[in-house]
Order: sequence, then structure tokens, then C-alpha cells
Amino acid sequence: MRFARIKPAITIGLLGSMLMFSAGCGIFHWFSSGEKPVTAAVKSNEPTPQQQERLTNAAAAKASGDYDTALAMFQEILAENPTITTAHLGVADIYVVKKDYEKAEPHYGLAAKLEPRNFDAQYGHGLALQMLNRFVDAIRAYQRALTINPDSVKANLNLAITYLQMNEAQSAVVFAEKAVSLEPSNGSARVNLGAAYEKVGKNKEAIEQYTAAMELVENTPPLMMNLINVLTAEKRYQEAANTAENLVKVEPSANAYERLGWCYFRLSMFDKSIAAYREAVQIDHNHWQSYNGIGVNALNTWLLSKKRDEQAMKEARESFQRSLRINPDQQKLITLMSTYELG
Repeated sequence: MRFARIKPAITIGLLGSMLMFSAGCGIFHWFSSGEKPVTAAVKSNEPTPQQQERLTNAAAAKASGDYDTALAMFQEILAENPTITTAHLGVADIYVVKKDYEKAEPHYGLAAKLEPRNFDAQYGHGLALQMLNRFVDAIRAYQRALTINPDSVKANLNLAITYLQMNEAQSAVVFAEKAVSLEPSNGSARVNLGAAYEKVGKNKEAIEQYTAAMELVENTPPLMMNLINVLTAEKRYQEAANTAENLVKVEPSANAYERLGWCYFRLSMFDKSIAAYREAVQIDHNHWQSYNGIGVNALNTWLLSKKRDEQAMKEARESFQRSLRINPDQQKLITLMSTYELG
């Protein structure tokens, strides 16, 4: 099965939050509805009035997008007093904007140690660790964030994504369900819940979530591909074909046409099926899956002709041989060719 590659929800202090998913080329963007983090009432080391004024100016520079100026200001403050949590968070947030997670992680980590009850610090640390593929540590950080604010949509969502990245779908389901229950109108949360359900074999539930997501977010190729996969798993081939027809309009890729060809074949629409597979190999001359599709359709035509259609037999042989040259590790195909003497 194909699943969307999933990226975590990213929150940058005063800049608001953005949630991204990608599979293939797809990306969703979600802006938070105003979730308020829970922070400790007392700082580990309060800034002086002068430092507080400079922190305010640095935060304003960050909010306006002047990241280099803001970064320099936060770093100057930390040079004077390395225990000011706000400055560490400011530096880390800017490094996240710059996608420099290696530099962001230690600042979030220090902020989390200075103020263990600071939600932004714990959540940010989880995010940086997740982006560095340090999933076990990321899970611990997100769990600490959830002890502070158990109703955080983004923390529940990112925890679910991390479990999916670790192929622990059953654990992902719990937090993905929580995220959807907290914010039913969040299309990205529904996509993640659908992916979690799909991985644990709950295809009907996955269809429900993907369908709901399509009403809430852009119908990207990864989302449409996931819906096709679960529809075919439930043998709802006509619905899968309808989705695949829309998919090739949105993204006329080899993978999209291959899925369309497969759906048509299951509906016994063989002429349309082989035409879709031929479109796929025109786009990608090395798409061995579609050469197999062409071969199976041609083989089917040959058998239906009671082995009199020599052209169909020739096309089946050539397509299978082309597929094997691209990907020799196909024992089932080798057996099929041997069975019908197409070697």
C-alpha cells in the first residue's frame, strides 16, 4: 500500500502554526485556530528590565520576518544570561524557520530543562527531534508536552505522525483519534487518522476519514492515492476508478495512470485499462508495474481469442520481458510467463 509521507505540525512562536503533509508531491497547510500553550508561572532566571525590552524588540523582529536581526539579538541576550528561556525559544524558532533542526534542537532542549512545564519548549523539542529522525526521543518530548496541555491538537497530531514514521500504527491511532476529536474540522488530522486506520487494516474507517478530509483540504495526489488504495481493498472498484480519473487530471503521472489502469481492469474495462497503462509508460519508460499491466491485458486478450490473436501474445511477451529487464526480481511474473510459454 502507498501512504503519504507525513511531516509534522510546525509552530513558530508568534508566527503561528503550520501543518504539512507530503506524499509524492502533495503538501497540506493548516493554520492553527489559536491554541494557547501552558507555560510555567515563574521563569528560571528572569531577564532584567533592559533585557526584557530587548527580548520584546527581538520578538517583534522575528514576527516581521527579520530573522537574522532577531537571531543576533536573542544570541546577545543569551551571551549575557544563558538561562533566559524566552531567548532560547526565540533562537530555536528561527532555526526551525531556516530548517536548521540541528541548531534548533539544543536550544529547545535547554529551554525544556530550564522550564520543564513550558509547553512551547517541550513541543518544540519534540518537533526538532522528530525532524532529525530521533523518533523515540521525540515521542518522549511530545508526551511531556501533553502532560502540560493534553488537549493540544498539534502535539497529539505530531505524536501520531511520529508513531506512523516508526511503523507503530496502533499507537498512532490513539493520538490521531484524539486530534480529530479535539478539532473535527481539521482536514490534516483526518488524513493522518485515515493513514493510521489504513495501516491497521481498518479500511472502512480509513475511507470515512479520507472522504471527510477531501471536504476540508485540497485534494492532493497523495490523499487521492490513499483513498484509491482503501477503496480497492474494499472492492469498491467503481468509486476507486472515479477517484483515479480525477487523479490523472490533477497529476497525470505514471503512478496515477497505473492506478487508473488497475481500477479499469478490475471493472473488466480492458480497452480502457490497457490504454491507461500505455499512457503510464509514455510518461515513464521505466515504469515496470505498467508494463506488467499492459502484459496482463494483452495476455487476457490472447486467451479470450482462444490463443489466435498472435499480436496480443507478442505484446504480452514483449511487455513482460521489458518489465523484467527493469526489475528482474519478479518471481511471480517469471512463473506466469513460464505457465503460458511466453519466455
